[in-house]
Amino acid sequence: MKDIETHAWPDYELIDSGNFQKLERFGPFILIRPEPKAMWDKALSDAEWQKAAHAVFKRTRNIDPGEKEETGEWIKGKGMPDQWKISYPMGNFTLRMRLGLTPFRHVGLFPEQASNWEYIYESVRMIRKEKPRVLNLFAYTGAASIVACAAGAEVVHVEALKQLITWTRENMGLNGLTGIRWMLDDVVKFVKREIRRGNQYHGIIMDPPAYGRGPEGEKWILEEQIAALLKDVKQILHPHTRFFVLNLYAKGISPMITENLFDTIFGQVENKTIGELFISDRQGHKMPFGSLLRFREI
Repeated sequence: MKDIETHAWPDYELIDSGNFQKLERFGPFILIRPEPKAMWDKALSDAEWQKAAHAVFKRTRNIDPGEKEETGEWIKGKGMPDQWKISYPMGNFTLRMRLGLTPFRHVGLFPEQASNWEYIYESVRMIRKEKPRVLNLFAYTGAASIVACAAGAEVVHVEALKQLITWTRENMGLNGLTGIRWMLDDVVKFVKREIRRGNQYHGIIMDPPAYGRGPEGEKWILEEQIAALLKDVKQILHPHTRFFVLNLYAKGISPMITENLFDTIFGQVENKTIGELFISDRQGHKMPFGSLLRFREI
């Protein structure tokens, strides 16, 4: 197993972490957000955090105890907008994303996924024999979809929330791209339909939440459903020319569990990487962002 680090870039850095919070800079703006895995002490004082921050997320309540999704509000300082844009340079391509303050502490981007964006872009570019087809499941605001499209893939983007697909369309426009196929759908149902249709993909990307809802209220609980979904996903992944990215950010799911789960379904594959995805703050604390497993056979 090998831990996988996403490094800071000009528009993002993890400044400090601890006491179940993280202090992050997205472009010119510094945010304080909850982080349940940051159980250690902060390196900087509370006063230093408050002085640096342009916005602080304050919890209010859980929307559904069964889903464990917290809601809250942002306390904004002077000059802090509700929306802004950042960029991530990738050699021949620069990813541009619109960020925004949401009531669920998220901002429209998971910065730790930058390591995967690089991997996806490289993998698509390596496929020469035919036009790559890429499926992005639980696709959020579409950074991975946009990167795959920019690399030359035909992309299907599956997301259960209409407002997130609208957000991704805006991000696609920011990058001067067209052609991503948007699917407002429940991931489990969509994959089963693709099996019946006989469709296959050269690349499949999965970053499922611990809890979630489909567009018709379908409940997603990762621990109960991930094994069945992976068995279905295997059937639509190309048997030879292929890559796969799986990120599991849920309490209690370690890289060892992820590897056992994967191996029992997919068997042994070449060029597999498995480990903890993390970002280091300025003080050297390693903030974990779940188990990452990825491989390519191209």
